Amino acid sequence: MITDRSVSCTTFNILAPIYKRLSEKDQGCRESQYRSYWLSRNESIIDRLLGDRSSIICLQEVWLDNEELVNLYEKRLGDAGYVNFKLARTNNRGDGLLTAVHSEYFRIIDYQKMLFNDLGDRVAQLLRVESVVPLCQGCTSSINLQIIIVNTHLLFPHDASLCIVRLQQVYKILQCIETYQNDNNLSSIPIVLSGDWNGSKRGHVYKFLRSQGFVSSYDIAHHYTDSDADCHKWVSHRNHRGNICGVDFIWLLNPNKFRKPLRISWKEAVFGIIKLIICSLLLQYLLHSASLSKENAFAFLKVDSPGDYIHYTGFCQALRQWGLIGQRDGLCHEDVKYLWAQADIEGDGVVDFEEFQRCIWSPRWSEHPDESSEEWTELGSGTETRMTFGFSVKDAVLFPPEVERGMWPENYSLSDHAPLTVVFSPVKLS
Repeated sequence: MITDRSVSCTTFNILAPIYKRLSEKDQGCRESQYRSYWLSRNESIIDRLLGDRSSIICLQEVWLDNEELVNLYEKRLGDAGYVNFKLARTNNRGDGLLTAVHSEYFRIIDYQKMLFNDLGDRVAQLLRVESVVPLCQGCTSSINLQIIIVNTHLLFPHDASLCIVRLQQVYKILQCIETYQNDNNLSSIPIVLSGDWNGSKRGHVYKFLRSQGFVSSYDIAHHYTDSDADCHKWVSHRNHRGNICGVDFIWLLNPNKFRKPLRISWKEAVFGIIKLIICSLLLQYLLHSASLSKENAFAFLKVDSPGDYIHYTGFCQALRQWGLIGQRDGLCHEDVKYLWAQADIEGDGVVDFEEFQRCIWSPRWSEHPDESSEEWTELGSGTETRMTFGFSVKDAVLFPPEVERGMWPENYSLSDHAPLTVVFSPVKLS
């Protein structure tokens, strides 16, 4: 008998009452001051979660400082068969993460905490779970699929300099996963990253994860590409500035996907941020009176370096002026030396125009590998004893339905984020 059992994952930033503003005129008036308000809203959130009955629930901005609210989630989710894991942000920020795993679908093998200890006091949860019901019964042996699940909430980019901090947070997560896989010999295991990434499809975090082989489950389900035309087809958040954007993702990495060396992907992402900053500053400096050429960009980064070269001191000076180094959670000395070594291709201590163009301005690298190389077959088409399993994306839904069309309904009151639910179907990978 062949068992093909779909599983689902929901990610939802539920907007902690300590952050929910009740009045535009009085910014200090928060929902946390009114018990009936936050209690009613969170009861409705739990009703929706239990109605969806996802196999795994990843919540962000859970008001962990409030014992009554925490008990509410633990009791109602626990009574419904979920095993709950909480992780507060560092430095007593008041909120944190909650990951709930339904015991009917998965058993917990391991749980680890990731504390970034950065200016945003952000954290992440890593869970390794195993399917309760074997995916392939009647074969030579029963196969229980193991998965690595990560739940996180990245820093909000209040200004451009914080882009590097968010990139560093994702880099830490991927480093932790890589170390965990190596320590536990888990190369052939799918990885699911869920949470509020506080960045859109046009951002560097998105490109960084794509270069590591991850796919956005929602975009795969709806056949959206990484093109600019598809960047705003859906939204999941209306922020405190009134802007709407898509920032909530459930990322999937199957074990048969090509992955670049992590440090290489990180380097490419940092150079991308440097290029973006140069473009932004050039536009301000030139006041749109001149073309945004690579020659102008090279001269801008060269600063006061003698000759027609960028020198290491000038490179460091520019990074410091842009807030990428010299502050907490920016690039460290080893990072800068590594970037410089990558840019100085010839190793002569300077970066000439050709090296600048190849490494920073027009790098010849792909943001993600060719997805056509990924092949799978539905379970039950063979009886091999050695199999690699992963997931195909069966469906993905955002609520309320208006956000799937790029609009934010004014009558939606559960949160300033939309819950995203993805249904995965186990597959045998080629």
